[in-house]
Parts: sequence; structure tokens; C-alpha cells
Amino acid sequence: MPIFAFFIIVVIALLVVRIGATALMMTGLSRDVAEFQAISCFFGVGFTTTEAEMIVGHPTRRRIASHLIIAGNIGLTSALSTVIITFVDNDQNWLDDMIPLEGSGKIFFKFGMMLLAILIIGGIFRLQLVKKILEAGIKASLAKFHKVRAMDYETVLRSSDGYAVIQVDIEPDHSLVGRTLAGIELSEQGVLVLGIRRSNGQYIGAPHSTTQILEEDLLTVYGKEEDVFKALDFYPNKA
Repeated sequence: MPIFAFFIIVVIALLVVRIGATALMMTGLSRDVAEFQAISCFFGVGFTTTEAEMIVGHPTRRRIASHLIIAGNIGLTSALSTVIITFVDNDQNWLDDMIPLEGSGKIFFKFGMMLLAILIIGGIFRLQLVKKILEAGIKASLAKFHKVRAMDYETVLRSSDGYAVIQVDIEPDHSLVGRTLAGIELSEQGVLVLGIRRSNGQYIGAPHSTTQILEEDLLTVYGKEEDVFKALDFYPNKA
């Protein structure tokens, strides 16, 4: 029964993506970034973003992404479908007998059944309870290999109750241009500067208090949104 083999393949593909996303989360990526990158790698979408750079520059994440890319591009789902179909009954007469339609109507009915089944399976995988159960089992299994660490930025930074990581573009006419971090005393206002990306591509991680803010700098800061907005006077663009 190939139709059941197809549904099994869909479930397996979603499981592989979930495993990949959980593994990426355990290296420090947030849930949204990890899920998006796992989907991109497995299905070969090929999105090029700054998030992708976070994976390429990290050995463990790069290894996980490589496994997802290989699994998707060698035709894992196609290979598994061939194997599964080999072990199931190929006779679909019982299914045809259950459909009270003929010709094209029967074909559309089958496609409708397949689409509905895919939506139901996808909905089940998106349930929070199912996610928690799957992630708990996957983390427990992956932790045995000691290749990833069960930690993500949302847990570390506790991005809740109004706290968030925000990126700030320093325009040429910004009041902070030319001033040092010590001079503007952001920490006294509840805002921490995590890093500065210069216009020439240079990145300054954990900048010193004597670090000067220049035109077209991109500041990555952490704090309550209202504190960041007040201290830097800008419209936030969350990282």
C-alpha cells in the first residue's frame, strides 16, 4: 500500500528535521533559528542569512548541518519509500472499493486524503506536548555522545518578561557617535553591550569600556526593551 508508505516517509522526514533542530538548539541556537536552519538544510532550500554564518563558523553545528544536508540530498525519503513499499502489500483494490467515485473524481479524492493526512501529521508534530516529549528523548540520546551541550540563548539570557537581545544601527547623526561605552554608561541604565560590528566587517565581542562607538556601527545589546529604547533612542530590531 504505497499511500501508507508515503505517510511513513512524511513522519520520518519530520522526525529527522526535529532531531536536527534539537541538536542545533543544544549547541546554543534559539528554537526559531534552529528549526529554520534544520528545515533549510534537510530540504536543500539554501537560504543564505547571517544565521547560516552562525552554523558555518561552528564545528559542531557544521557537522549537524552536514548530516541533514546529506540525509536530504541522497534521497533518504525516496530510498526509505522503496524499502517500505517492498515490505507492504502493493494491492490497492481495497482502497479503490472504499471510494464511491469514478475516474478523475477518485484521483482528486485520493489527493485530498493525502493532503489531509499530511496536515494532520504536521499538526501533531507542532503540538507543544509532542515537541517536549520528542526533544526530551532526543536530548537524552544526543547528550550521551557529549558532542553537543543542552543550552540555548533563550535559556541563558532568559529572554522573557520584556528582556531581549536587540541590534541597534548607529546612524551618522546618532548622539552616541564618538563616545565610549564608559561615557554613555549604558550598564547603569540596564543595557549591556554584547558586541559591536564595525562598518568594515570587524567584530568586537564583549567590548571594553574604552571602546568607542563609530558611525554605522551595529550594536548587539541585551536588556529590557523599554530600557534599550530609552537609552539608545531607536526602533528595536530583535536579533
